[in-house]
Amino acid sequence: MAGRFVVEADGGSRGNPGPAAYGTVVRDAADGRIVAEAAGYLGETTNNVAEYTGLVTGLQIVARLDPEALVEARLDSKLVVEQMSGRWKIKHPDMRQLALQARDAFPPTQVTYTWVPREQNKLADALVNESLDAIAVGADGAIERLY
Repeated sequence: MAGRFVVEADGGSRGNPGPAAYGTVVRDAADGRIVAEAAGYLGETTNNVAEYTGLVTGLQIVARLDPEALVEARLDSKLVVEQMSGRWKIKHPDMRQLALQARDAFPPTQVTYTWVPREQNKLADALVNESLDAIAVGADGAIERLY
């Protein structure tokens, strides 16, 4: 029987474009237990690129854990949720490439997308800021925790 996971993904930039990072939390859908967290610094880029990168990273983690799983991806980016759900066209070439990366990271038929308010995405957001703050003090901003 395939597992079920929730991917909570976020991205942000300080300026748009500006210094940017992504954060993702992977939870066991049955009990809400965190099974992995990851974040990373992306350099100078846009908020949308950071949002998509958080999603791609979360899906890649689930693919390593259980490639047969069902996934609910929760993001506070309406753009990413609507584009990945197929309700909005992806006009920008960079966004199209990132959407393809997400589809390649995990089988699209096994993923559903849910928009959540920012306050329901606090842990992924905190990872974004942790990564950006690490860069500010000279660290590389990379975070990966498997539980």
